[in-house]
Amino acid sequence: MKQFKILCLAILAFTSMSVTAQTADEIIGKHIESQGGKEKLATLKTVKMTGNMSVQGTDVSITMTKSHLIGMRVDMDIMGTSNYQLGNTKKGWVFMPVMGMAEPTEMDEDQLKSFNSQMDIQGALVNYKEKGSTVELDGSDKVDGNDAYKLKLTNKNGKVSTYFIDKKTNRLLKTSGKANVQGQEMDVETSFADYKQNTDGFWFAYSITNMQGTITFDKIESNIPVDEKIYTN
Repeated sequence: MKQFKILCLAILAFTSMSVTAQTADEIIGKHIESQGGKEKLATLKTVKMTGNMSVQGTDVSITMTKSHLIGMRVDMDIMGTSNYQLGNTKKGWVFMPVMGMAEPTEMDEDQLKSFNSQMDIQGALVNYKEKGSTVELDGSDKVDGNDAYKLKLTNKNGKVSTYFIDKKTNRLLKTSGKANVQGQEMDVETSFADYKQNTDGFWFAYSITNMQGTITFDKIESNIPVDEKIYTN
């Protein structure tokens, strides 16, 4: 009788795990639905994000313009100087006169890879297999008190990033990985908050925090005409 009870408990435990356990693809599917669904995201081709951040007490005006998997440009007005980072899938440039730069400098290979990873405005987890990436479920963790799934994504260039997906809302809370910063490889994290729909019905995080500080966006435009020449120096 005792052995029978133990067997029943084992079966119940196994079936309970089977019901609650989720695969990486199931988690990704729910995440995509929380962003409006795959069909909606497939229509997102360009985005222009305008906002501000404070760096060591200095206000910085930021405009980020992206064309899906084509190019990205970040313009920053700092202390009366016009600074930028821009690039396409082949080359990238940095021009920061506020740091004493007299002319644009071409990004090295590692910098460009990191820059390129941000050009996927539909989301790196969307159609990740077709993009040559792999994803595996790496357990769970807490992010600012929220329970989150950990998904480890390895893209076709070998760059590894971890995506933390909120178990309740299925939205992206944080990403972590490594990036080349001024010639040194560093651990970097980016947090996402204040999700809202813009006028076209796309969901965006209007607050993004990284090692430089928190960017608060007051306007996010989507599918606007963008001249791709702005991604070439």
